[in-house]
Amino acid sequence: MGCGLSREKDAGGGPRRRHGSSTANLLQALEDYLPLLLGLVKEGSELRHGVHFVWTNQEDNAEETAMADAWYEVLSVLHLMAMVCLLQANSLLLPRSYGDGYAPRVSEESRRATVDVFLKASGYLDCAIRQVLPQISSELRRQLPVDLAEGNLKALSLQALGQGVDMQLGLAIDSPKATLAVKRRLACEMVKYWHQIQESIPEIPVSDGWGKKHLLFVKWKSPTPFGTAKYMLDKIPKDASSKVKINQDLYTQERVIGTPPPLPDFALALKPDDYDLPPLDPLWNKEDSRQ
Repeated sequence: MGCGLSREKDAGGGPRRRHGSSTANLLQALEDYLPLLLGLVKEGSELRHGVHFVWTNQEDNAEETAMADAWYEVLSVLHLMAMVCLLQANSLLLPRSYGDGYAPRVSEESRRATVDVFLKASGYLDCAIRQVLPQISSELRRQLPVDLAEGNLKALSLQALGQGVDMQLGLAIDSPKATLAVKRRLACEMVKYWHQIQESIPEIPVSDGWGKKHLLFVKWKSPTPFGTAKYMLDKIPKDASSKVKINQDLYTQERVIGTPPPLPDFALALKPDDYDLPPLDPLWNKEDSRQ
């Protein structure tokens, strides 16, 4: 899956491009950074609005967004952590040659590992929605870049879950032990996730020619989608067409006449990984004791 949503900055707060770093090392660095960063937003802290945090934008008309609110930095870091996970998933899904005379392929082990990575990405985004966005004022939330809009974060989280289900469906189809009922259930779950993504279509900023931006609720049939919305708009029909053969295999003896029946009402099995903001770095406690 494509994820041109990376948000990058240097140690001094200025934007830069990242080259050649390991995704695992980058994710660990971000996880280590969060406990230090949260000290700026702890209750009673006077440092929350003391620094302007600047990030480049990949999906917004503006090249960068600067805000003097440490919660914006927390939100951006969680978003980047999710994007790093999606890059890891991309890497795991690249076909590889195993020197056995067969064409390059994605191993079953890699596909199973990808499910865990997608769930982790969804967990980071879910945390951003639950624990960080509510801390940002409504005025500042309207100024967030499009890739950090709540609808976009929800859509990305659901997309990650849908991809996790997609991997499981592929594994089930390849397994002689998986029953038809399991395959049907997974196929229905995948469709339900894509329906939820459509319902979470993000707010997209549109320039009115005077440099002022308005937030509009854009539906899936909008003639000018871009960024994440465009990717998902393109991906849904592609995924649907790629599942034609699957459906033929699953329902060889059946014929659908007229309008397809509605999906059954059931709870989705996959949930985002449980992830909460970490505790403060102990250094902040030492700093408090000195004051």
